[in-house]
Amino acid sequence: MKPSLFAHPISAPAPHVPSSRRLSALPVLAALALATVLTGCASRLPNPTLYVLHSAPPVEAQRQAQTLAVNSPEVSAAPWQLVLPVRLPAYLDRNALLLPEGANGVQPSLTHRWAELLSSSVPRVLAQDLITLRGEGSVWSAPLPAGLVLKGQLRVEIITLDVAANGQAVTLSARWSTVGAPAAPRAHNLSLTVPSRSPDADSLVSAHRLALWLLAQAIAKTLD
Repeated sequence: MKPSLFAHPISAPAPHVPSSRRLSALPVLAALALATVLTGCASRLPNPTLYVLHSAPPVEAQRQAQTLAVNSPEVSAAPWQLVLPVRLPAYLDRNALLLPEGANGVQPSLTHRWAELLSSSVPRVLAQDLITLRGEGSVWSAPLPAGLVLKGQLRVEIITLDVAANGQAVTLSARWSTVGAPAAPRAHNLSLTVPSRSPDADSLVSAHRLALWLLAQAIAKTLD
């Protein structure tokens, strides 16, 4: 029998893939695609800049600090204890510098970060500023030297330490209490705004530092 002129080769049928298997692979493929996109975005981000709240007084207070050092302020016979921790709002205790987003929002910066958590740097800076203002040995925090007799205890709470909504200043609100026998406990509070030289991150960090110095000044006046 002659082969038909219209005959076509018969190909083997494609293997059947159950629809359930095809559907189950979709999330994996989507995850791989997302990971590829995120990896590409991350590779384009510059390394973050780390910022430090230095123990030295801010530039704006250098002259006052030098005058205090020359005059060698007398240390009271009994020092004060700065009780730790210095309380801060939970949202501030992060590495990212928080920048304003609209009227009420904040956005953690991807490229500007604190080198040290504020929960550690704020009490460190505050204690050093109080010592600068009142004299060496006038303020201690735990652990206290054996046999040290205190004049009283100082407790501090930071309520706000934020970049203003316009990005041009730093606002600080704080309250503190002083307890020293036989005097009754005394409560104090302070709210202030420190303008920034410019809206860049470095200037805003400097404004944070100056705000803490001004807080230390206000606290020091209540420790007499």
